[in-house]
Amino acid sequence: MIEPWVLVALAAAAVQTARFALQKTLKGAGLSAAGATFSRFLYAAPLALVVSAVALWVTDAALPPLTPRFWAFAVIGGLGQIVATMATVQLFSERNFAVGIAFTKTEPLLVALFSFVLLGERISSAGFAAILVGAAGVVLLSWRTGGGRLALFNRATGLGLLAGALFGLAAIGYRGATLEVPSADPLLRAGLTLAAVTLMQAVALTLWLVWREPGQVGRVIAARRTAVWMGLTGMAGSLCWFTAFTLQNAAMVFAVGQVEVIFSLLASVLVFGERITRREGWGIALVTASVLGVVALR
Repeated sequence: MIEPWVLVALAAAAVQTARFALQKTLKGAGLSAAGATFSRFLYAAPLALVVSAVALWVTDAALPPLTPRFWAFAVIGGLGQIVATMATVQLFSERNFAVGIAFTKTEPLLVALFSFVLLGERISSAGFAAILVGAAGVVLLSWRTGGGRLALFNRATGLGLLAGALFGLAAIGYRGATLEVPSADPLLRAGLTLAAVTLMQAVALTLWLVWREPGQVGRVIAARRTAVWMGLTGMAGSLCWFTAFTLQNAAMVFAVGQVEVIFSLLASVLVFGERITRREGWGIALVTASVLGVVALR
């Protein structure tokens, strides 16, 4: 029988693929990387507050106290996700959609390290070896077309690895925050964490855009017909991730979430009409194989 956290992680990966596809569309519509990122949080924040209120009402629970440790983890996760999302949106301008997503899939390796250092959580040596297979896939994806040489330090690789590292750090922050909520209900813990983090992110990015990129807030509002759907998918995906984090080690959750590579490949071909090279296909296959190995060997 498939464990509940696996199903939740699969749902999170599917919804997140839809969100990144919408985000790529917005980036191509004239929004900056920060503007496209802001749209995700602006329209998700009200929905997250509604979800948390409904969770409190359904469980008939009072709002639990949120400790300084909770807020420390929430800030780490929230800021990490903001920068990681901006790097991913920028990455779409460097390589195609599926390869861009695959670059960020260094997450499990990095999350395993962050989990051990910050939360004291471990995975098996066999599971770690399976994660390394995914790293080999990333090496294949980093091979620059043209020139026939391995270019591990090109701009696309740097953006992808930065996004993967910060998404990994964000995952640890979110798992740490959910574990600090004094409740036995995983959905309530996830909902409260999501509401606190998303509201903080929306406020932070509003201030940043007003200061550094005047006019972007207005463009995001003008693009609301698309952006509101991105907010909805962003909120739904984050709720799934946060719920999974309450149930399982973040490295395991992200390892299962690697199936997003498959979903993004389908979106790349079917939605954006992009082509995947044979080498890139092998790289994506290795990343996917590492996901299956991590789950089987954990």
